[in-house]
Amino acid sequence: MNAALKELLDLLDLEQIEVNIFRGRSPEERQQRVFGGQVAGQALVAAGRTVPEDRQVHSLHAYFIRPGDPSVPIVYTVDRVRDGRSFTTRRVSAVQHGKIIFTLSASFQIAEDGPSHQAPMPEVPDPESLPTFQERMERLFGKLDNEFMRKRPIDLRHVTPLTWEAARDPELVGPESLVWLRVDGELPDDPLLHVCLMTYASDMTLLDTVLLNHGLAWGDRKTMGASLDHAMWFHRPFRADRWLLYAQDTPNASGARGLARGQVFTQEGELVVSVVQEGLVRVTDS
Repeated sequence: MNAALKELLDLLDLEQIEVNIFRGRSPEERQQRVFGGQVAGQALVAAGRTVPEDRQVHSLHAYFIRPGDPSVPIVYTVDRVRDGRSFTTRRVSAVQHGKIIFTLSASFQIAEDGPSHQAPMPEVPDPESLPTFQERMERLFGKLDNEFMRKRPIDLRHVTPLTWEAARDPELVGPESLVWLRVDGELPDDPLLHVCLMTYASDMTLLDTVLLNHGLAWGDRKTMGASLDHAMWFHRPFRADRWLLYAQDTPNASGARGLARGQVFTQEGELVVSVVQEGLVRVTDS
């Protein structure tokens, strides 16, 4: 297990400071705000630790309210909204400096049988045949500093162009993004951990799909944005340490907001997660 993955697992291992109250921290990195996937993953950990093990999360709905401060801990308070015979509902508030920065509602369900169907998986190259994200970036920008090229907890392999590639070549602009991803190391058999890691990873590339459709890129000195809300549905069991295809598209952008959707498939073609996110996307003239 690489050091970056160990650090991420440590971040998700929240400290319980009282009944229904947990505390999480952020990585010691030079960043202006907490990564949205981190606070979403930690909030889901907090919710899951108040739910019986025989109930697995099947959906979450979240709002990013204020930027998170990475220099201080985040306190997560869990409201036990409902404990029914089949479903359990939890609401989590993330608090910093006395203010709520993020809210999440999550629903958990016991295992049940019923009708089953799914959308087909796109035809894509094998992930091992594709260059890593770092290799793609070095092709674009040459040798990058150690901070950017350090080992990361999530291995990303883009099938479609990177936003920076499309920003340079208008012919690469398009409304779809296909990315293979997996946690870069073996994980224990803990279903909640795998779901929380996918929640973390789901925020890494989804809004990029909006930028890809307009030839924009984060860091191009004219584009700024942030996640506004995030929703996920977990359809079938999966492992985050096995390759997953994140098929993303963007049906709309307007009012300085962009909407992106994602479907997550296993290598065997099973649809395991669906994601929808709206984000702030502002473009300046400079």
